[in-house]
Amino acid sequence: MILAAGYGERMRPMTDLTPKPLLRVAGRELLDYHLERLAAAGVRQCVINVSHLGDQIEAFCGSGDRWGMAIQISRESVPLETAGGIIAALPLLGDGAFLLVNGDVWTDFPFADLLHPLPPSDSAHLVLVDNPPHHALGDFLLQERGRVQRREPDQRGLTYAGIGVFTPRFFAGVRAGKQPLLPLLEAAIDNRSLSGRHYEGDWEDVGTPIRLQALDERLCSR
Repeated sequence: MILAAGYGERMRPMTDLTPKPLLRVAGRELLDYHLERLAAAGVRQCVINVSHLGDQIEAFCGSGDRWGMAIQISRESVPLETAGGIIAALPLLGDGAFLLVNGDVWTDFPFADLLHPLPPSDSAHLVLVDNPPHHALGDFLLQERGRVQRREPDQRGLTYAGIGVFTPRFFAGVRAGKQPLLPLLEAAIDNRSLSGRHYEGDWEDVGTPIRLQALDERLCSR
């Protein structure tokens, strides 16, 4: 699943007319990079949630033939935030674990590394990255044997990359509707069912026009 339903408020005015996942870096849409890399990793089915300017994303993706995969769209009348959007899409995602990717990041992460079963003890598995300058303390701690833990206010952890594997039971008993993912991640930490890994490769949170421009310049200079 690719999350693509947000308003992209920090990217305005660019996102007034273009949904954030269709903003371009080095001549290509952010979403195109994800779909190409997912297809290269062997993914053949993809669900994308849409809301703000969602018709543009639907038109861009079509059936998915361009990337050799089948794409289904989960439509939201208003953006439901991360957890709410996933819960709404669960009927399209089936009964097994699924790979989740935020549509507003750029990365060279090898998605194939996540396409294997999770241990029975894990309800989800996160990819964590080094902290970017705008998020200096990160989100979580990563302990030995890959257990994700809460970060105390004065601790420096790692940043959730917006990439992970989730099982339907991670969302069991959670009501439908607009809601963020963080409280569910913290609940999984508390019941010791959240694992993770540290990725030290290329990753960018394209959250502001300045960061988008910097990424574009860096990729174009290669």
